[in-house]
Amino acid sequence: MENFVIEIPEFILRQAKITRENWKKELKKELAIQLYRDGILSYANSAKLAEMDKVDFHFFLGEKKVQRQYDLSDYEEDKENWKLWKNEKK
Repeated sequence: MENFVIEIPEFILRQAKITRENWKKELKKELAIQLYRDGILSYANSAKLAEMDKVDFHFFLGEKKVQRQYDLSDYEEDKENWKLWKNEKK
């Protein structure tokens, strides 16, 4: 699997209220939640980007007061994504 890298100047990251050790983890979670909120990524893909399981991501959305946007087509897409990711781990 190929990854995409975004360069963020360190002086900007130092302004964030995130410790240096948590930059990558926290930025991925924030990006995931924003892309989900805007309807750009599905629930499953957002959870994957945030490196969280679906239950933890569900609670994370609640902490951030993000409305769940989920319908039957989202469920079907996510069901297929979870199967793919499960097979990737093997």
